[in-house]
This record gives sequence, structure tokens and C-alpha cells, in this order.
Amino acid sequence: MNGDFEKIERRAALRRRVVRVLTYAMLTVWAVMVLFPFYWMLLSSIKSYSSYNSEYVPKFIAEAPTLQNYVEAFKAVPLARYFTNTLIFTVVTTGIMLVVTVLAAFAFARLDFKGKNVVFAIFLSLMMIPNELVIITNFQTITNLGMRNTYTGLILPSVTSVFYIYLLKENFEQIPDELYKAAKVDGTSDLKYLLKVMVPICRPTIITVVILKVIECWNSYVWPRLITDEQAYFLVSNGIQEIRENGFGRENIPAMMAAVVVISVPLIVLFLVFRKKIMAGVSRGGTKG
Repeated sequence: MNGDFEKIERRAALRRRVVRVLTYAMLTVWAVMVLFPFYWMLLSSIKSYSSYNSEYVPKFIAEAPTLQNYVEAFKAVPLARYFTNTLIFTVVTTGIMLVVTVLAAFAFARLDFKGKNVVFAIFLSLMMIPNELVIITNFQTITNLGMRNTYTGLILPSVTSVFYIYLLKENFEQIPDELYKAAKVDGTSDLKYLLKVMVPICRPTIITVVILKVIECWNSYVWPRLITDEQAYFLVSNGIQEIRENGFGRENIPAMMAAVVVISVPLIVLFLVFRKKIMAGVSRGGTKG
């Protein structure tokens, strides 16, 4: 009997090892497929123009790496100016969006007012509207207000998000009602309760919202491209297109890749540093009870 039990245990252990090996093998293949474009981008950016064009068969290592492409990327177009514009756009948009999102989520999660459920249902229905229709409406509004080629025109349509409000509302609703009732008995105002109790408790989700919004703003392309046609207000996403059209992008691929690396690095670093908080915030916001 003991011998049969040991055989079963050995077979189960062998099966677990095989499954584990296959799982890690599949994950490794998937990781290589995902990371290879980034590796190729970085590799191309450190190859000289002549070396890149002389490779009839692509090489997976750089024999004579150079940083000259990065110098040319900043000389071809005002890339530093694009970075400044993007930083202003990202910081201001994220800050205003955070205030609007936190206040709206608190109102839907904790305050009682007539028609709250109906208003929230209508609010969620906005997620069903295609972005193209919203962009057209926003473009007409911003143009009529004379806000084209301004920071206000860039920022205003991006200061709210139905999804982030919903995510934070679900997170706020996980906080026991007893805390809110006890705070009201002590004479605490709604704003003080929000700032002193709810925001600290829901900090992981709020950090997640901030990081996702920063990534969204940094990658924004369609709206900035549509609402700005002056180089002084271009963002880094528009800068890439400007490099391709009027710089060296169609000919000097290594320098183009260098510009893409420079633009991509901040987001990659941001995600690597805060990846655990992003996952924790999303999972917390999507779990009730």
C-alpha cells in the first residue's frame, strides 16, 4: 500500500514539474516576442547610419555602437521643447483629472442625492460612445472657443475619465459605512473625511489612476495632432511624426530609433518602478467585499 502511494506521489510530482517547465517555456517564448521589438529599437539606435545601411542581413549585435544618433535626434527637431510641452500637458492634465475623479467618485460612492443611480447609469453610458464622435465634438467646441494651439485646448478635453471615476467609486465603496457614520457623528465634514480617511485608504488605486493617466497623456497622439499645427505646442508623439515627415526619419532610421528610445524611456522606467502598485490598485478596485 505504501509503495503504491509513493508511486502516485512521484507521478504527481513529475506531472507538476512537467507543467511548470512547459509554463515557463511558454512564458519565455512570449517574453522574447514582446521584448524583441524594444531590443531591436535600442540596437538600431546605437548603429551608425552607414553600418545600418550596409547590413544586407540584419545583425543582432552592434559591432561599433555610437551615441551620435541621439545627438542628431535633438538637433533635427526641437525635441527638448516637445518634452517640455508633454511634461506640462501631462502634469496639469493629470492633476486636474485627479481632483475631478476623486470628488466625483466620492459623490457617487458616499453622498445621497436624488437620482444618483440614474445619473451614474447615464454617466457610465458615455463609455459606449465611440471616441471618434467625442473627438469631433471636442474639436468643434475648442475651435469655436478659439483655443486651438493653446495649452488650454490641449488639456481641457482630457481632465475627466468615466472609467477612472468608476474604478475609484468601486474602491471607495469597499470602505465600511460605519467609518463614515462615525465621522459624521464627530462633526467631520465630507471633504475632511475624504482627505483624511478615504484617500489614504485608497492610495494604491489612486496611484494606479495617476500612473495610467500619465501614460495616457504621454502617448496621446490623435487629439494633440488634431488641435495643434504650430510646432511650439507639439508633444513628443507629434514630434515623432515631425521627425518622420520633415526630419531624417525616412532616410536615417537609426536616428529615428534614437528619438523613439528617448521618448519611450520615461514611460518604461515609470512602469517598471510602479508596476506592483499598478497591479495592486487595479485588483483592489475590481474586488468588492
